[in-house]
Amino acid sequence: MTSELLDRALIEEATKKSGLIWVRGAGAPAARALWHVWHEGAACVVGDGTGEQPLPGLTDGAEAEVTVRSKDKGGRLVSWTAKVVELPSGGEEWTATVAELKGKRLNAPDGEAMTERWARECRVLRLEPTGATAPLPDGSLSEVPLPSPATTRRPIPAALPKLLARRRKHR
Repeated sequence: MTSELLDRALIEEATKKSGLIWVRGAGAPAARALWHVWHEGAACVVGDGTGEQPLPGLTDGAEAEVTVRSKDKGGRLVSWTAKVVELPSGGEEWTATVAELKGKRLNAPDGEAMTERWARECRVLRLEPTGATAPLPDGSLSEVPLPSPATTRRPIPAALPKLLARRRKHR
């Protein structure tokens, strides 16, 4: 009983303080970093709509693996299993959860109208801890980044080293 309470406290505190959680849904190729808010005993996320984070493999009633990192050092603190619960749009629980998420959403393209967009286009999910924590792995578990047009590397401009050297000289 004491071990379960300590695990629950660790999950809650670590998840509350972390800005991102890594979530792997059923059948997803890799874990994804998701911004979230801890609300009434669960990590809550919004996504799959225009301009919002993707939520691959996270379906209502399925399980997901959540890994929480340290906010200051970035190291893995705890991994836990969650039950995915999709909140129906417009309900009392959805409204309370969206109010919390709205306060944490940075750089929303539509400002105050984002909650209406979330109701039309997005899914709001609760990741409820099942109480099971996974032991921390020995290895790094690093993976190749997911393909994205944003990760293209280009050579630095030829003039950049000269510009940087000139800037240092004038100081």
